[in-house]
Amino acid sequence: MKTRQALFLVWAACTALANHGAWAQNNPVLLADVKAPRVLMVEEATGTVLLSRKPDEPFAPGSIAKMMTVETVLDALSRSEISLDTTYPVTEFAWRTGGAPSRTTTMFAALRSNITVRDLLSGVIVQNANDGCIVLAEGLAGSEPAFVTRMNERANTLGLSGSRFGNSTGLPPAESSMTAIDMVRLARHMRTAYPQVLPLYTQADFEWNRIRQRNKNPLLGTIAGVDGFAAGFAEGAGFSLMATAMRGDTRLYLAMSGLASEKERQDEAARLLEWGFNGFTSLTVYGAGNVVGQAVVYGGAAEKVALAPREDVRVYAPTGDLGRLSAQVVYRGPIRAPINRDQEVGRIRIMIGDAVLQEAPVYTSEAVGEGGLASRAKDAVWSLLFSWL
Repeated sequence: MKTRQALFLVWAACTALANHGAWAQNNPVLLADVKAPRVLMVEEATGTVLLSRKPDEPFAPGSIAKMMTVETVLDALSRSEISLDTTYPVTEFAWRTGGAPSRTTTMFAALRSNITVRDLLSGVIVQNANDGCIVLAEGLAGSEPAFVTRMNERANTLGLSGSRFGNSTGLPPAESSMTAIDMVRLARHMRTAYPQVLPLYTQADFEWNRIRQRNKNPLLGTIAGVDGFAAGFAEGAGFSLMATAMRGDTRLYLAMSGLASEKERQDEAARLLEWGFNGFTSLTVYGAGNVVGQAVVYGGAAEKVALAPREDVRVYAPTGDLGRLSAQVVYRGPIRAPINRDQEVGRIRIMIGDAVLQEAPVYTSEAVGEGGLASRAKDAVWSLLFSWL
């Protein structure tokens, strides 16, 4: 007989919260008060989303597109296609389009000079150098259009489905677009994949062609804990930002776009990061292997099987709302025997009200063999009686 399955919800007690009822109330930032038309803030360790508004809406990123240029070059370095000592020439196109004559952010690379990949990366990351981007693009791929093709292929590989790049710099007239969720995804990837280059994002300044320039990231040194990544501006899209900051054991990622001015971008970033660090608590709700619920078994030697996560289930929750946390185990059942131990059968959701803060898979804590004839007959009758539900 075919068993009809249904979606089962099992409410689980958040016993780990019993000692957290006396936490002080936080000062919440209401999404309606956030000035950025598009914003996403995520805590790294748990993946908890603290703020989200139109995270999938594309916008022109301006210089934030350079993050993808840097990633494409770092990927080539990781594959040993090039080395940090590889040198590339400064062509007239790179000099005129992104160098001193362009009157844009530049490292003032001299026409027809040769520059190492190491110094070009420093120029791009620290000085936001458009000429450095174009020199890298032409050197690595033969031309900037060929490099852009590679950028977009690389973005697709990384799952940046809402992003498309028109050049290596983010400058008009070529059209580039990114989404807040892609910005955060790219930033998290770069921190994980290329830790050796991260110090450049906090380097105070860089000198090239006897011209020393301070780091162009406006948040460095002004907001505690900020250690990357980039800021941008584009006509029609306003001022944007991709930032990451760490205080203690907590790291936050903040992506914003559509701000009206540099000051508004600066003030909003400072306000939201302060709220993100001070208004939340990191909490282990369930330990790895702790039973969180039971699933109904069909045709088994036991009527139910215990479920548990393999890893700690952690959340980064609003401090003032810890008393409202709840847990829900979701699975499709009843689960037909035989059942193996450590078989993934559902998910546990940690919630505040109707909002899901965190999800994690749950697994069977024990094996359940097939039941005897009487047990299977009883389950068959149950299935027959209730299959219409």
